[in-house]
Amino acid sequence: MIHETEGVFPAVCPLDCPDTCGLLLHKKEGKIVKVTGDPDHPVTQGAICNKVRNMAERVYHPERLLYPLRRTGAKGEGRFERISWDEAISEITSRYRSLVEEFGPESILPYSFYGNMGVLSVDGMDRRFFHALGASKLKQSICNSAGNAGWTSVMGMNGGTIPEETVHADVILVWGGNIVSTNMHQVILAEKARKNGAQVIVIDVHRNQTGQWADWFIPLHPGTDAALAVGMMHILFRDNLVNEMFMEQYTLGYKELREHVQTYTPAYVSSITGIPESDIEKLASVYGRAKAAYIHIGNGLQHHDNGGMAVRSIACLPGLTGHWLQRGGGASKSNGGYNSMNSEALERPDLRPNPDARTINMNRIGEALAMTDKPVKSLFVYCSNPVVVAPDAERVKAGFAREDLFTVVHDLFMTDTAKYADIVLPATSSFENTDVFGSYWHQYIQLQEPVIEKLGESKSNVELFSLLGQAMGFDQAVFAETEEEMIVKALDNPANPYLNGVTLSGLKEHRHVKLDMTPFETYLDRLPTSSGRIELYSAKLAEGGLPPLPSYVPLKEGYDGVRRGRGHKYPLMFISPPNHNFLNSTFANVPKHQKLEKEPVLQIHPEDAAERGVADGDEVTVYNDRGVFEVKAKVTDKMLPGTVVSQGLWWDREGRRQRANALTPDRLSDLGEGAVFFSTVVEVKRLSVMK
Repeated sequence: MIHETEGVFPAVCPLDCPDTCGLLLHKKEGKIVKVTGDPDHPVTQGAICNKVRNMAERVYHPERLLYPLRRTGAKGEGRFERISWDEAISEITSRYRSLVEEFGPESILPYSFYGNMGVLSVDGMDRRFFHALGASKLKQSICNSAGNAGWTSVMGMNGGTIPEETVHADVILVWGGNIVSTNMHQVILAEKARKNGAQVIVIDVHRNQTGQWADWFIPLHPGTDAALAVGMMHILFRDNLVNEMFMEQYTLGYKELREHVQTYTPAYVSSITGIPESDIEKLASVYGRAKAAYIHIGNGLQHHDNGGMAVRSIACLPGLTGHWLQRGGGASKSNGGYNSMNSEALERPDLRPNPDARTINMNRIGEALAMTDKPVKSLFVYCSNPVVVAPDAERVKAGFAREDLFTVVHDLFMTDTAKYADIVLPATSSFENTDVFGSYWHQYIQLQEPVIEKLGESKSNVELFSLLGQAMGFDQAVFAETEEEMIVKALDNPANPYLNGVTLSGLKEHRHVKLDMTPFETYLDRLPTSSGRIELYSAKLAEGGLPPLPSYVPLKEGYDGVRRGRGHKYPLMFISPPNHNFLNSTFANVPKHQKLEKEPVLQIHPEDAAERGVADGDEVTVYNDRGVFEVKAKVTDKMLPGTVVSQGLWWDREGRRQRANALTPDRLSDLGEGAVFFSTVVEVKRLSVMK
């Protein structure tokens, strides 16, 4: 494919999105001129989002990095000079040897996430390099850690209802997820179910595009999802809408739960959530009387202090009703467990000379860079843009500005983070690499082979860390493996029966291969919880000092059913969910996407706007003790009073303070040590008033 200048070639969408679409790349004179969906993909079937349709504009963006660079100006200023790859590798390895000798290997910290979802790009040679180096470990918990911990505390693994089966559901609850923007093919499946008579209910803090699409939208106060879920349980037990035989056979703790939920009356839950009692009663009845109800648990609600318990509480609901037994029923949070690969063979943790090396949580990077005891002396950033996406952004920026911090960034663009680097290295796009992709939603593994030549002197993560490993003198055989050799090892995972029959040769022939879903036929009989059952009661959580039964725990910072009003220093809850045309900070520098989104705005309820003398279109400052955020106001009733919403993560533009994460805390969630972006309180004033 790479040497053919004309034609249409298969590809995979690399974005951090559950759909993992099959693509077709149209080439002319050696360049990608159009991106379309692959109609032969069994799930995505040729439909793709606007972000990916315009991917060629990102690949060929005039500001794409093409050569290694060395900083010549102050950190953050963005002044660099071109150097060779030999110079870059030599400088990095020389600095690393010095740091290891003077401060120890744990003074070096990798910082990465899933800017590219290819397995080799984020879980392969890079991990080998930092293991062999003995660097500090990074806990990658900025996205789904809390929710996954909550889900697995009930079900034991990251796996739930098969997406294609949801067309048979008669009630679909989308809880805390804007799937019109972030999981469009689940919307397509829900539409098929809807044509068969299904009702689509969306529960969220914001009437976003998904809320507008729903048959019934239910708004609630941020961070109160667990209260609603347990309140539904109260009604299910009270009205005998539970499946006693199912609970007896498949669950643990339902008798304790029955007693526990008695205090979660509709009146009490209404006072917490802001949902009218009648709507709580109706929701529980619709769910409990459904033949095959499916709950799609989104990412948003887990980004709270109580996010793990919120997901855990929702995940327990089908354990009461037995909807798991019906085709299309049940729930899902992430299905990534079905395609779990051989991480030991891929990442080689056995190379590490210090297996007990410290772990630094990526959500606390600002705090980590301020440590004086065993300080971090070097950062290596790839597949991430932490100056924009990490919480407590002002503290993060201050850490990156340290002159004694040797920072390397490997990226396609001069991001806000890259401007603070000492060495910037040009990265390839996924269409220039060989990689393998799973999905954390559907059940297909896909192969990406290079479609275009590497632009400029860009290198993939595999190439980069192979070079660094060899230059450091690490095991030659380990750092000389090819992408195909690594893929073969990754797919060889006897511990995961769902991978049976998935091979590199099959992927080369068919481009996408379905997992062996035969084990799913006995899903409820093989749950990997400690009891082997759906754990409505968790002894493990009790041992850790957490509520063993689904419970509502008020936020540490934010609405708790009582705290709201102008008497508080920061009376408004601030939510910063994704917008429609960016994916976190990705695409925020592409003109077409910027034009579609126009500019960041703050959605504020008419009641809250009137109290502050704010009119639609006013310039406002959103602020708290951590920082400020300057945007235009959009007066709307798309959320309950007391909540303000700004969608999307924008790069700094023209000196404006438009980093939403300047406001967000770096606390960790109750489960999984996840980010709590949405447990943020603020005040809003017209900019002229502030001045």
